[in-house]
Amino acid sequence: MKLVILLPGATALLAIVFALALFDQWRERRQTFQLVWGVGMVFFAIGSSSEAIAGAMGWSEPLYRAWYLSGAIATAGWLGLGTAFLLGRTRFGYTYAVCLLLAGVFTLLTQRKFDYPGSGSAPVLYLVAGIVLALAVGVETYFQNRDWPRIAAVGVVGATLLSVGLMLTTALPAPGYSLDPLTSIPTGEILPGTIRLLTPFLNITGGLALILGALYSAYVFMPKRRLLPYSLDPGQKGDEFLFNLLIAPVAIVVNFVASLPATLTALVHGRLHSRVPATILIAAGALVASSTDSLNRFGSTELFQAGKLVAVLLLLAGFLVSIEAFREIRVPFTDIRLAGVRSERARLTPEMTAATAGGSAAGGNGSSGSEGPAAVDPDQPARR
Repeated sequence: MKLVILLPGATALLAIVFALALFDQWRERRQTFQLVWGVGMVFFAIGSSSEAIAGAMGWSEPLYRAWYLSGAIATAGWLGLGTAFLLGRTRFGYTYAVCLLLAGVFTLLTQRKFDYPGSGSAPVLYLVAGIVLALAVGVETYFQNRDWPRIAAVGVVGATLLSVGLMLTTALPAPGYSLDPLTSIPTGEILPGTIRLLTPFLNITGGLALILGALYSAYVFMPKRRLLPYSLDPGQKGDEFLFNLLIAPVAIVVNFVASLPATLTALVHGRLHSRVPATILIAAGALVASSTDSLNRFGSTELFQAGKLVAVLLLLAGFLVSIEAFREIRVPFTDIRLAGVRSERARLTPEMTAATAGGSAAGGNGSSGSEGPAAVDPDQPARR
């Protein structure tokens, strides 16, 4: 079997299995992030299935449209949105706000660099949308409002609906698709800029949120060595809060690196919480997926399909490693167990419990992240 069929076909199959497992979890636990991640994996499966079908039967205009809407535009945005709902009770909203701002800026810069035809005023409008959404998410996070993931959802759902509307009303020149002449991987060359610019907008927001959210979750559950203290308590003076907000990313990185030796020791002795390796695998999968998307968007398509397969394998492995996500491994929507019930050996500290009351780092059983007060950062639990 040709690799152009085998690679995307295997990717689509794994993505479908993953989506079914997530929907099964949502059916039992009713956590918003599980439902949103499930939708993201459905988009992942549609994009890869389109490539597999095209590899066997050739590309057509409907396949091309389905591939671009699902794989090139929607997947990363929805997976990142799932992370927002998972971490909705934490101060991760500040990070998501930065992701939105960066997405708007880089969307404008992408147009400046490549000058996509048919863009019109879309680059400026997408920048304004990114700025407005970033401000709204940041303000809601500051006031410890539990609704900031819903504001993020407005951006992702709105951009997805906009992409569908634009695609349905856009006439494509014959033959209705464009392919890389060397690899036969589809590209967006024949699409107007209004559609193409939605890919950096959603991919930067979603990809960065998924990667940074997974690393953030890993940091929550690591044995910590805090070399640089900081506080994001909104009750402090304005200038102190702004200073701490600026140094928080540096402090978290420094503390993360300083905590690695203790983390490795805990891993060797079997005392490391399973969510740490789980979320690191998820971060790696998100990084691979985002990298291959970026390479394809900028004309390097050779590793596109292989990268997608590696990405979904890492994402699925992350969920399987998490004991909280899969205490028992069974066939979705059945009682058929494939493995016995597992239990977590590592104990939860108070900050772990506080930071993840909205769900585990890779799919827990708590209440949805948007259903409790968003008031926790990984180093200082919220005041009760």
